[in-house]
Amino acid sequence: MRRPLPTCAILFLAALTLAGCATPARQLMPTPLVYRQPGGLPLFTQSADQRGSTDLDLLFITDRGPETTPEGTLPYGQTRAKRLAFGSAQVRLTPAIDWATLHEQSQLGKRTRQIDLELGEVRPLGQFPNEPYQLHRLPSGLIERDRDGLAAHHAAKAELTRTVERRLESSSSKQIMLYVHGFNETFATAAYTTAELCHFLGREDVCAFFTWPASSTGNFLTSYTTTTESADYAVDHLKKTIRMLSRVPGVGGSQLLAHSRGTAVLLRAVKELGLEAISAGQEPMNVYKIDNLVLMSPDIDVDIAGQQITGFLSDPDLVTVWPEGRLPRMLKGRLTVYASPDDRALLVSKILFRSRNRVGQLRPEDLPPQAQAYFETLGKVDLITYQGERTDLFGHSYFTTNPQVSSDLIAMLRYGQQLGEPGRQLVRTGKVSWKFPPPAAEHD
Repeated sequence: MRRPLPTCAILFLAALTLAGCATPARQLMPTPLVYRQPGGLPLFTQSADQRGSTDLDLLFITDRGPETTPEGTLPYGQTRAKRLAFGSAQVRLTPAIDWATLHEQSQLGKRTRQIDLELGEVRPLGQFPNEPYQLHRLPSGLIERDRDGLAAHHAAKAELTRTVERRLESSSSKQIMLYVHGFNETFATAAYTTAELCHFLGREDVCAFFTWPASSTGNFLTSYTTTTESADYAVDHLKKTIRMLSRVPGVGGSQLLAHSRGTAVLLRAVKELGLEAISAGQEPMNVYKIDNLVLMSPDIDVDIAGQQITGFLSDPDLVTVWPEGRLPRMLKGRLTVYASPDDRALLVSKILFRSRNRVGQLRPEDLPPQAQAYFETLGKVDLITYQGERTDLFGHSYFTTNPQVSSDLIAMLRYGQQLGEPGRQLVRTGKVSWKFPPPAAEHD
């Protein structure tokens, strides 16, 4: 048994982690168990192998301001922009590698050569007008948006639509995978995680990331406070992003993933989008086509998360356009939460907020029988708990650093496997709760 670190030590380690900027490159995440040879599934289809470059070209959407510090090396920094911008970000695999070697190395438990991720060209493609959009008062006394600003908005939206449509042409799944990062992340580290997920999802989706001005330098306590408010600032921009992406012709559905503090941003944005649809008498499931909503290591208070998920159920005056007793459906797929009671990073936020508990630290026994029964009735909700070897410093990024967890994530997103089916044989601990079994011996 590991002896738990005292609170002061945890805060000190967190401060050390935050004090240094993210490194310019990092190693590709370990191979998920689902692909490991011998006996694993093939990672790429033939069409993926024929795309030419092994580098990844990602779509980014951001409300970060441009980097302005003299020592800055990234195109976007930690300040809040008063507009939404988008473009393409290249993540290189270094040293240069061919498809055959990449395929082989990406299916090994222990690689025979190192594969690093490095941020390549970042190309802005468009931006929306500065906010708030300008207004005019008409002689009648009514107020309307400035016509030039409105035209600029529609032009940017049209360019984003064309960008996604071009990417859909080479997507075999016709799905959008959108990743939302958490605290202590830069533009580059958000791109790296998105690239890793995209790579091990077979590069079949339109892979995108929403990057918001999370703090990654300076005093830990000040940075965390700033990040918390920047997360609130980002909600409207993420909501706009999801709405626009869902309306692009040809999009079959979306996989929305968020990590750490980004889960609070995503959960609130999805809730508000759902309310938009409900107020218009539309089924949110059909409007936004969200196949899966995945919250990984959620840095959010348990009570607040519960309210975000179930609040509309307890407000019958809101849901008035449906027949009595029937509720609108929010997701095509499922809401999946990955949690670990050994997550030390969330212990820090728990201390800072004096929170009763963080969602990302939930154990199966933390969901009492009545709560389990309620979520079973609601349907399409799963809590998956990981307890085992810590595969990163704080046990906070296990969805990429732990091959057992990443394998379950891929089995759900890429192959549509349900919990309990072959490939996702976790241990059931309650009506909606599951845990990972002890890992089997790994193959090289």
